[in-house]
Amino acid sequence: MNIENIAKLAQVSKSAVSFALNGKPGVSPETRDKILRIAQEHGYYHKSISQSRVAAGQNRTLRFAALTSSGILTDEYQKQPFFTELIHHIEEQCSAYGYSLLFSSVQGEDPGHEIGKLEQNYETNGLLLLGTNMSREQIEDISSRIPNLLVLDTCYQTLDVDFFAINNMMGAYQAAAHLIDLGHSSIGYVQSKSRMYNFDERFRGFSAAMQEFSLELNKDHIYSIFPTVVQAQNDFVAKIRSQQDRLPTALFCECDYMAISVIKSLTELGIRVPHDIAVAGFDNIYEATIITPELTTVHVEKKHLASLAVQRLIERIEDKCSDVTTKILVDTRLIVRSSTRTAPV
Repeated sequence: MNIENIAKLAQVSKSAVSFALNGKPGVSPETRDKILRIAQEHGYYHKSISQSRVAAGQNRTLRFAALTSSGILTDEYQKQPFFTELIHHIEEQCSAYGYSLLFSSVQGEDPGHEIGKLEQNYETNGLLLLGTNMSREQIEDISSRIPNLLVLDTCYQTLDVDFFAINNMMGAYQAAAHLIDLGHSSIGYVQSKSRMYNFDERFRGFSAAMQEFSLELNKDHIYSIFPTVVQAQNDFVAKIRSQQDRLPTALFCECDYMAISVIKSLTELGIRVPHDIAVAGFDNIYEATIITPELTTVHVEKKHLASLAVQRLIERIEDKCSDVTTKILVDTRLIVRSSTRTAPV
């Protein structure tokens, strides 16, 4: 049995078989599970499969699942810098513990049902669920179906589930405090049109810093844009143009993609960053260093988050931890670059 034979049996291309066997994106969850099942049934030897078994024949595979086509998580979310880096670190950690990683995407209003079907086709030891855009009810349903579950990038305090996320509130507080330290008192807030836990926590952190320094957020200085578009956005451009004589001197953006879009929009209007308006973002993606000016942003410890999460899930799988669930927030740090400066006099 070889890759060509598996491709014929599964009625797919050899490249699709390679993607599936190596746990890479590029094939649908159903096709991936079909290929893995055929390989398993025919005793196909492949390092990503063979290394994931112990002497007793036990499968050592984790599933990484996300709900796509909803808000910020599109079908190609893996190409977004934040998620690309996070997934890379998760893969590294799984490999270090001798586990393979299976990628799955689900759609629709009932992700628990879809994940359950995937597990029926190819059972894994545990689930790393990207909960970024998932509701409390959806995660609760999934937890009732999957015994070894860890949720990443969101947190519902009242659920008896392991949640590992970044300290969004702290990061936004750090960015706002930085702008205030630079002498800015008129600070605008650029928020995502798609709302989720992370963005709501960032608004809380920003608001906490403003309140601490006895500053108020002018409602006219709250701007809503799409979070995954890096080009100038018409609605934002129109609102800024209408406020030319009463603009804020600084803007905090809920993510770096939004900050890059804002910088491009302001440049299009002839507004200089940071001389006329300072701009800060959140996530510290690679693109933050190649935009002009380079972006002041909040650094997210994605590698540390991945390490803690994978370790915790494997401890749960191997009965090395108690039944008590855990909520972990990984702190952030501010990276100051040239998109922020002291407030104009």
